[in-house]
Amino acid sequence: MLTDRGWGAAGAGLALVALWAALGELELLVTAVLLFVGIGFGLVYVRLSRPRVSIVRQINPSLVYEGDQAIVQATITNNGRFRVINPTVEDEVGGLGAARFHASAIKADESVVANYQIVCRPRGIYTVGPAVLVLQDPFRFSRRRSIVGSSDRLVVYPEVERLTGFPIVRGRDPAVHASRPEFSHRGGEDFFTIREYRTGDDLRRVHWPTSAKRDQLMIRQLETPWQSQALVMLDVRASAYSSPAAFEKAVKGAASVTSHLFSSGFETSVWTGAVALSSGEPYAKIMETLAVVRPSTTFDIVAAASRLQKSGRGGALIIVTGRPDHDLIAAHRLLSRDYPSTIALTVSAGAEAVSFQQLGAVTLNVEPDQSWAAAWLTATNPSWSTVSAG
Repeated sequence: MLTDRGWGAAGAGLALVALWAALGELELLVTAVLLFVGIGFGLVYVRLSRPRVSIVRQINPSLVYEGDQAIVQATITNNGRFRVINPTVEDEVGGLGAARFHASAIKADESVVANYQIVCRPRGIYTVGPAVLVLQDPFRFSRRRSIVGSSDRLVVYPEVERLTGFPIVRGRDPAVHASRPEFSHRGGEDFFTIREYRTGDDLRRVHWPTSAKRDQLMIRQLETPWQSQALVMLDVRASAYSSPAAFEKAVKGAASVTSHLFSSGFETSVWTGAVALSSGEPYAKIMETLAVVRPSTTFDIVAAASRLQKSGRGGALIIVTGRPDHDLIAAHRLLSRDYPSTIALTVSAGAEAVSFQQLGAVTLNVEPDQSWAAAWLTATNPSWSTVSAG
């Protein structure tokens, strides 16, 4: 197809023909013919050109959270025997924008690298590419667009706030507060090493035979400690939230707690209304589920909690919701048999969270523009000692 420059040349050629007819100047006709020849050459050039161009992308960082800036490095390679003249590559990120870069020429077997930046907002899964190669003739009278390369996925996780503070729970210390052993695929609890006693170590871990032999206190150090368990339950009912911003705040709360528990060594399951994703799933897969979760207008949380109860493993229950109501309280009663310790994260007026507090749950309440990290630090420090891994 003709470019704007090509259409301009065609218009100029027609005008020159008209002037030649009116004035009879041969030079006008020759100039018009040259313009038409150039346009024809350009059309034939782009039609016959079959460039073999490939594109490979690398997205950094690999884990992208809402609000982050990701850098896409696109490597464009000419795999053909002839150089590609005046190529333009357009790379679109669905919903977030497009990047366009141009090169004067790419020689045979040569690669050029282009970088562009993406502001990743809002959360979700985006398609990067496939790229569009725009090829023009040397006079830039005509162009041809073709698809090159494949597409890539860009997963933007919900924004995560850094939570501080760590729960003192039964199950993390096999010598002090253990309620039952958790066997890990990474090793067994019978494997341990011996190290010297350090101030603050539990004396119940002293290995007396070795201590007597070495004439100093020696401590048993387990290679694989028993893990605490937690279930993060995100209320996806649209009726529980006063606004879309409140739902987004709840998603960020669920993502923040999940990230904190994973980094702290908890066996964490996440439930968003469908099947609960257990700690056996990769962290990225669980966060990807949170990246695409949407509010539902037909969800029955009591029936879902009843199904979830059958697979409950015990531990701490973290409920993330907007406005607590009777259905959510009923769901909590069902799950509390397996998860006796509950933390409720609510996005609502403070009075609406009283129902959870009356049930003995540690309750954090914020508005959509407030911080989960501050509420977590304030509410959990004096209360985490009540949490049990089951």
